[in-house]
Amino acid sequence: MTGEQVYVSHAPSDLELVQTLFSTVKNLPFDVHIALEEVDSNRTRDRLESRIPDSDVVVAVLTDRSADSRWVNQEIGYARAERIPIFPVYTDERHRGGYLADIEGMSIKRDDLSRTICELLGGLRHILEPIGPLSVPNWFMRFPCTTDGCPEQVVLEIDAPQSKLWKQHRHGKPLAVTCSACGGTYYFNPATLGFIRRDPATQ
Repeated sequence: MTGEQVYVSHAPSDLELVQTLFSTVKNLPFDVHIALEEVDSNRTRDRLESRIPDSDVVVAVLTDRSADSRWVNQEIGYARAERIPIFPVYTDERHRGGYLADIEGMSIKRDDLSRTICELLGGLRHILEPIGPLSVPNWFMRFPCTTDGCPEQVVLEIDAPQSKLWKQHRHGKPLAVTCSACGGTYYFNPATLGFIRRDPATQ
């Protein structure tokens, strides 16, 4: 799983929420395009539609603020016209109407964002999984070792299904990976893939 494109459609006032939900998703080896982050002096939002045909999935973040957003409605309609899979993520079930009424999505649990991010990752894994007998995509995070003087790139393989990762989280068992060069060990939250700590190599 490398090179996939994820487009996130959202209301401008929901940018902070969207950045929280996708903060660790963006560490995975595919491109996440958050609509408002793509808007700058050289690109207006109406030009972002060119990203949608190249996307593998469009995540529609649906809130009270997005209900009347012409941008969100246009981007959802464009994704439907281009036959791009849409994954609705909503604060209230009533927001999942119109084009999205028959599309399965997930609710945002503001009081349990760890669970929400875990379910978001699970939804993306389901949509982006490869065709064939492999039931769990081989996801990974690659990052540079932060030990002084260590040039190694560390790779955390994520091969367990989301249900197992959530169970690990509930039992306080982090994911761990050790740098092959210096022996430092990195720990991550299995539900959100958020960084917890690094332990130096034991002598």
